[in-house]
Amino acid sequence: MSLTSQIKEYALNIGYSKIGIIPAEDFPEYIEDLTKRSDMYGFYVKSPNRPLAVADLKSLMPTAKSIITTVYDYAQKGFPKELTNKIGRVYQARSYDPPSEYINGARPELMRTFLRKLGCEVGENIILPERLVAAKAGITNYGRNSFAYAEGIGSFIYLKSFIVDKELEYDNPTMKEVCPEGCSACMKACPTKAIYEPHKINPPRCIAFNTFLTQERIAGSYIQPEIREKMGTKIQGCDICQEVCPLNQERLKSKLPDDEYLVKVARDFSLSQVLNMTDNFYETRVQPLLFNYIKERKYFQRNAAIALGNQGDPAFVPNLAIAMDDPEELVRGYAAWALGKIGGRSASQVLVDNLSKETSESVKTEIRQALATIKISDEQN
Repeated sequence: MSLTSQIKEYALNIGYSKIGIIPAEDFPEYIEDLTKRSDMYGFYVKSPNRPLAVADLKSLMPTAKSIITTVYDYAQKGFPKELTNKIGRVYQARSYDPPSEYINGARPELMRTFLRKLGCEVGENIILPERLVAAKAGITNYGRNSFAYAEGIGSFIYLKSFIVDKELEYDNPTMKEVCPEGCSACMKACPTKAIYEPHKINPPRCIAFNTFLTQERIAGSYIQPEIREKMGTKIQGCDICQEVCPLNQERLKSKLPDDEYLVKVARDFSLSQVLNMTDNFYETRVQPLLFNYIKERKYFQRNAAIALGNQGDPAFVPNLAIAMDDPEELVRGYAAWALGKIGGRSASQVLVDNLSKETSESVKTEIRQALATIKISDEQN
């Protein structure tokens, strides 16, 4: 059996759905696109990931000869309805860059170990344009929502590549769009119009991007009020453009076996618990599920405050009142906004009571704006 065949069979054996291989070459089209849209992607271009470094791949790994790329189908089990309106499926599936102690984190480690046993040197910590790599390897195509689509699966997939120093047998690219002719369902469904033209997303307008806004990712980490109102109950990720896609309907409508872990989590997972989370809730419900982009609990609390505000239910005013005493001004500020969204006499009283004792100017601003919102709403009624 050839080296290429051994690699491909092993990848399928440990749970990858598809595997392809391309030469280790630069990605000029990727660099050009990022550079042209630097106003939208500046946060990423300037990040420690150094995505533009792949313009000179051999400088990152002089011995690189091949890129092995894989598709993992993370939607093989069902997702509880109680969670899908709050958390993107790839995060529920614990598939997006998980720690090695998770099964989906162990799989890439198994792959690296196997490649090394075959005598391959494997590149480390090199960020690749995974969707472009997978399309060049012929294992995915493109959708107008910019997601990668694998034949027979759809877009609920996770891509992972491995750079090695061996010349292998290379696959033919697909590099084509698979959307039905004239379809614009994803663009129409996006609440913030982040998909501003086919294959083009403006990250700062994307709900998923905003749920991940942290001081570490982008200076300020401020979510614009206009975007907050469009986030609904999302606290990590957003699947709207994938949920409306005709290419995903067969999978979405299929009766899949339950993920018993998610069933258990869904029983005691609520936005109010995320907002005012205990150490135990954080350690047993948040960290094991939402370990990707956000490392500090205050950002989960912020997202939960927005989600509660968007529900507009006065029943959540007591929960938000507790959050107004949180030590983190970020949490207090967004809780104030949420109270303004809910409105009513009790929400207004909580805001008034907290304005007099608040020490943060940014939180005071949020409180005043929330009170103004409630006043305007009362006058209109």
